[in-house]
Amino acid sequence: MTTVPADHDPQNIPLRCWKLKNSTLPFGSMPLLMGIVNATPDSFSDGGRFFQHERAVEHALNLVAAGASIVDVGGESTRPYSSPVDADEETGRVVPVIESIRQQSDVAISIDTSKAVVAEAAVAAGANIINDVTGLEGDPEMIRVALESQAGICAMHMQGTPQTMQDDPQYDDVVGDIFDYLHERKSRLLDAGIDQARICLDPGVGFGKTHQHNIDLLAGCEKFLELDCPILIGHSRKGFIGKVLGDKQVERDSGTLAISIWMAQKGMHVLRVHEVERTARALKVLDGMAGFGVM
Repeated sequence: MTTVPADHDPQNIPLRCWKLKNSTLPFGSMPLLMGIVNATPDSFSDGGRFFQHERAVEHALNLVAAGASIVDVGGESTRPYSSPVDADEETGRVVPVIESIRQQSDVAISIDTSKAVVAEAAVAAGANIINDVTGLEGDPEMIRVALESQAGICAMHMQGTPQTMQDDPQYDDVVGDIFDYLHERKSRLLDAGIDQARICLDPGVGFGKTHQHNIDLLAGCEKFLELDCPILIGHSRKGFIGKVLGDKQVERDSGTLAISIWMAQKGMHVLRVHEVERTARALKVLDGMAGFGVM
């Protein structure tokens, strides 16, 4: 396992910001919220509710009004066993949405894609961040696009692909193994010339993990602060929440909110969620309670 100096304490050296293309996101006492905009007909949670252009843009602007610092626009579902989408179709889904959001808001926009050509078109349309579930490994051109675009980068861990990741995920030590992977990806991005201040890392909750893996990953997430990069947690409405609640069909926003508060207390930097308004309110209360010495 990769080690860090014994006297290293990331909690004593707080990260101040995440540099993006044309903007910077400052970090405060509570995590930033990344609101999810699925411009797809088959996402696991919202099932195509925002597939139409006008509805996707309206949803994005509503997320901003509710408290999202970032809107994450995706045109290809990455749910388990989902079908891939070709680059032209994906580009056609996301670019008009990004253009319209940018015309109406200066919010940070993230493009959720593993295809370099889609990322390049999205950044040209106004996106500030490339959010890649393959850790910028799935497309050999992605690191070049990331470097040349000067976009912020979010590199995620996933074991396998969306089509195979839930078949039989295995780890010797889920937290340690993913820490090592993210450390290696960070080093690769730095070697390619990408500024560390532009790099965010995501342990990939729900991507090639069993129910217990997800629980262990969240419980041990403070380990990832040792990577000295912003840490993004994408837990929203994931299937393991239904399993914890004992009902796969139950609404998962309440469970998502509980985990969001837990992750805020553990010092995570960005939370990727569907339900922004209630999360923003809960974090505001949590922050206020901390001011009274409750935390």
